[in-house]
Amino acid sequence: MTRVLHLITGLGLGGAEHQLLLLARHLPVQCEVAVLAGPTTLAGELRALGVPVHDLNMAHNRDLSVLPRLVSLIRRGGYDAVHTHLYRACLYGRVAARVAGVRRIIATEHSLGDDHMEGRSTSWPVRMMYRATERLGHTTIAVSPTVERRLRDWGVPEQRLVTIPNGLDPALFAFSSEARERVRAELGLAPEDFVVGTVGRLVSTKRMDVLIDAVAQVPEAKLLIVGDGPDAPHLQARASASPASARIVFTGARQDIGAHLSAMDVFASPSEHETFGLSVLEALANGLPTLYTTCPALDDLERPEVLARLDDPAGRPAPDDPPARRVPGTAEDYAEAIGELRDGPQRPRPCAGAARAYAVDGLVARLVTLYQADHPGPMTTPEEAHP
Repeated sequence: MTRVLHLITGLGLGGAEHQLLLLARHLPVQCEVAVLAGPTTLAGELRALGVPVHDLNMAHNRDLSVLPRLVSLIRRGGYDAVHTHLYRACLYGRVAARVAGVRRIIATEHSLGDDHMEGRSTSWPVRMMYRATERLGHTTIAVSPTVERRLRDWGVPEQRLVTIPNGLDPALFAFSSEARERVRAELGLAPEDFVVGTVGRLVSTKRMDVLIDAVAQVPEAKLLIVGDGPDAPHLQARASASPASARIVFTGARQDIGAHLSAMDVFASPSEHETFGLSVLEALANGLPTLYTTCPALDDLERPEVLARLDDPAGRPAPDDPPARRVPGTAEDYAEAIGELRDGPQRPRPCAGAARAYAVDGLVARLVTLYQADHPGPMTTPEEAHP
């Protein structure tokens, strides 16, 4: 059986980390995971699936001592492919895999915005380091055509790029009336409460402060914020100072996202910088009316060539799909849209076609092809790898 080592920077509750967990559940290959450093929240779930997790104990971003440990791990494992995820793992992983002589070196670029990557500015040194190590691999996967375009703009050759969208398991996010009742009871929300919710890492680029200000303008609406991150103290202070403070609930990081989505009546995502928009698709899989400012995954479904590549016409809206509406990213615009949904009719909660279009099966099939390819893509010589 094909053996693949996934290398990731950390195993917290972010989108890339959850994508890796999804792959471990569904890939028909033998997976192992190595983590450089940081939180290992999802390590237990991976091990429960029978996936070995190797902690490399990297001390800091420039801890070069991790390289020989990683090379040794790769050589001992005899992997057919090394697949890296997130910036630091891509830098170190491509170098180590090349030294170890791995035949297939693949990286997924999960989080590249116009001027930021994983919360860091895409400065000239960041871009140069990325380009230098990218040349040591075979294939770089962009999670959307938007990300592929940005990588081309950085100078990554088109022949080493492939777009494979993120995937999701719609069943994990399906609406559950039992979960709705349970989560609302746990959070002190009444059955009749009108609840606006959002899910994501609490960082400034997600602009959750917009929702705090918006809910203050919608009488009786409550706001449920699911997630954690460095911006949490600022957001909690802003919520405490808001006239709607008693109507705002922070849950912290949670793994049962489907259950928390079921507790909501409307999902809102005011982020203006998304590389894919997975949380929007998860909300649509739950059948939630969804307000968003940026979601490349939905934009791409308007392009016939993307639908053809996904091989799933279910991406086209159906009459019973939950509404998904683009909203300019101001508190006033979100307040107006939330108010309209509050006063509108109650709807059933079926999975939207857009969510079904990105079901994990297609993602898995295309990755297996890369893992097993005789010629997964061009790779430069060490001399050519210098920028």
